Amino acid sequence: MSLRALHDVPAPAKLNLFLHVVGRRADGYHLLQSLFVLIDWADRLHFERRDDGRVQRHDLGAALPADDLCLRAARALAAASGCALGADIHIDKRLPAGAGMGGGSSDAATTLLALNRLWGLHWPRERLAALGLTLGADVPFFIGGRNAFVQGIGEQITPVSVPALEYAVVKPAASLETAAIFSHPALKRNTAPVILTGSSGGGAQPFDRSIERLSQANSHPGAAGPAEALVFNWAAEGFGSNDLQPVAEDRCPEVAEVARWLQARFGNSRMTGSGSALFARVGTNMSLSPGTAASPEAMPAPTGLPSASRDLAGLPAGWVGRRCRGLAQHPLLEWAG
Repeated sequence: MSLRALHDVPAPAKLNLFLHVVGRRADGYHLLQSLFVLIDWADRLHFERRDDGRVQRHDLGAALPADDLCLRAARALAAASGCALGADIHIDKRLPAGAGMGGGSSDAATTLLALNRLWGLHWPRERLAALGLTLGADVPFFIGGRNAFVQGIGEQITPVSVPALEYAVVKPAASLETAAIFSHPALKRNTAPVILTGSSGGGAQPFDRSIERLSQANSHPGAAGPAEALVFNWAAEGFGSNDLQPVAEDRCPEVAEVARWLQARFGNSRMTGSGSALFARVGTNMSLSPGTAASPEAMPAPTGLPSASRDLAGLPAGWVGRRCRGLAQHPLLEWAG
């Protein structure tokens, strides 16, 4: 019997544990390197199949933009597949907008994964990811379903395993304009690249001792000398930086205020993505030992994510935040082959 509805489908956020700008293409696009990590702060979506081909969105909270990525994703999948079915998409938006946590992209990815199942298309993951890339650079990451080392303009994705950590994530009332950050003349655009080494054997690579960082001298053509190997658990130690953060703090003083607030309480802080949210590492996942990766068996069921009340206390007015767990994989990983 064919499916008629899918309820309480999660669209988890991501954090950029680091984000380096390593160059710029001739067409103006910036070349990035980043580590994307899934967390359990998530939007919730509900899908009901329609037989008339119409796609409609219903906002369960604050009104979203009229033509958001979910609608665009649904229309793109229908057009590319030739499917005559439609859907009612209900969105319970729990992630803050403009945070740099990939909320819109994650919603679009969940929409593609859910409608692929609801409409009985049986598209493989690679085909969904290729379609997702036409919607936004972060969408294929969420479809891929695993934490990843991301390069290029976001299209080069290498799954990696990352030590399970917990994070305090805070967003101020203010948001940032991504284009203004990337066009700023003070943006650092020449961070020395890192190189992922070793063989994954078809799975996710451990990312604690599997990269090398080229020294500034060795990053130039013709330079000689060995690369400097990183021999510490940099995911836990806070390797790298977010190259966008100095410009963001200059343009939005609240970003600097959140950084100081987190630093005072947890001893570290960093901006995620190109939005105004920041995070601090606050410990390991309570169900796992330090430095270990979560197994698929330890993950929440595809129908939901943990929703325990972990909101941070004492946030200034207008700020939102919560304590989050890192995920080893997307809850919908098994929804595409």
